[in-house]
Order: sequence, then structure tokens, then C-alpha cells
Amino acid sequence: QLQLVESGGGLVQPGGSLRLSCAASGFTWRLYNIAWFRQAPGKEREGVSCITSSGGSTNYADSVKGRFTISRDFAKKTVYLQMNSLKPEDTAVYFCAAKSGVSSLCALSWTYDDWGQGTQVTVSS
Repeated sequence: QLQLVESGGGLVQPGGSLRLSCAASGFTWRLYNIAWFRQAPGKEREGVSCITSSGGSTNYADSVKGRFTISRDFAKKTVYLQMNSLKPEDTAVYFCAAKSGVSSLCALSWTYDDWGQGTQVTVSS
């Protein structure tokens, strides 16, 4: 089981950028696929992006393609979500989640086993 801690959220104006971080503990971190999800008030949780355990493959929701980039730093045991051209509809609590297993692809439809506590992102002028 991994422990995940998100950071980097905040208030940003439309068109601005933020970088979220998901720091993991546990020596088996390299065996986990990592995903970002978000949940806005009154809405269902939505998958945003995922990255495979090797970092070799990524996947994005259509709503964020071309604006968000996921990456992982193995030395720092951290997964990042670079968010550019932010829109008010990106406002949500963002969570990172982990699923064990080595795969050539990752999917936002998977059941992820370990979750962080979330970080608030607010896009507003």
C-alpha cells in the first residue's frame, strides 16, 4: 500500500498555470501506475490523466488534452500534473491515485487502490 500526498493547488486566473505534485512513500512505488482524478462540487469524480509504472505511456481525458501534462520523477518518487491554459471548469479537488501492476498502457477506468487526500484547484478571475 502506498501513501500519497498531493500539493500545489491554489487559486489561479483563467489562462494561468499550476503544477500539482503527488509524492509517494513505499519502496514498491516503481510498480504502481499513477492517475489524477478531480471532483467538482455536485459532480461525479472524473479521471484526468494517468501514467504507467515505467512512465512510458500516458493517457488523458479529452477535456484536458493539449493543456495538461503528466510526468513522473523516479528519484523523487513524485508524479506531476502540469496544468496550462486553465479554465473555470477545471475548478475541482484534484486527487492522485495508484494501482499496482506493470502494464504498457494505463486507463482512467481502472479501479485504483490507494488515494491521496486531495488538493483544491480554483480557476477564477
